[in-house]
Amino acid sequence: MDSDLHARRGPLRGFSINRLIPNVLTLAALCSGLTAIRFALQGQFKLAVIAIFVAAVLDALDGRVARRLGVTSRFGAELDSLSDFLCFGVAPALVLYLSSLNGAGSLGWIVTLMFPMCSALRLARFNTALVADTPPPAWTGSYFTGVPAPAGALLALIPLMVSFEIEASWPRHALVSGVALVVVGGLMVSRLPTFSFKKGRVPRHLVLPALLGAALAMGVIASSPWIGLSLLGLAYMSLIPYSWVSYRRQARQSRDGGEIVNLRPVDRGASGQD
Repeated sequence: MDSDLHARRGPLRGFSINRLIPNVLTLAALCSGLTAIRFALQGQFKLAVIAIFVAAVLDALDGRVARRLGVTSRFGAELDSLSDFLCFGVAPALVLYLSSLNGAGSLGWIVTLMFPMCSALRLARFNTALVADTPPPAWTGSYFTGVPAPAGALLALIPLMVSFEIEASWPRHALVSGVALVVVGGLMVSRLPTFSFKKGRVPRHLVLPALLGAALAMGVIASSPWIGLSLLGLAYMSLIPYSWVSYRRQARQSRDGGEIVNLRPVDRGASGQD
């Protein structure tokens, strides 16, 4: 009787381990973001920032692993959206509130609320753009609209990271942290095109200088991590005007060729994202 029942139902089916790996990485990033909040509540702000960076590394990996394994899914994309909102929207804002903005009263909390709301609006903009009938040109994959969420978290945390290295009170002043949150939140929801380095190509004659520059950056980060990461964030911001000029030039060329230009809405990281 058991054999007849098994024959009617067919063999048991399940998910392969490969399909679970990207989602496991996303959940690990989510745990890291939650741990950053725990460290911030305990006043261990260096560990909180490190936890956010660990979440950023895991967020960068999950989408690439999913595509390499050919297991991208809508479930993974939605899970990654929730993880991004917490890790790069809620966690950085709470870290800065507990380290700086809590002394500014209600105004400090209002500024804190603005940053995760900008992150949520950014993700919502992407989700609604998924149902667009007209796909954008292939070249727009080299750009994001606005600053990506992980980069936004890095930029917002620059004042706090500077305070880890220098003996001064101004980097943790509520005004400095508040301005950082407002400016970066605005960049996240803006329509400014920013470079997507994962799909960019380095000209052959610039490969060696690029490698030397990467080695120099890693050396600075290894010797003075907080200053190095802060300089890396500032260097990224300095590239935004160049990305805008580059995008406008390519958009003009596409219009001359009769091609419809729509900028890709946002970065995605896991199982079909980024």
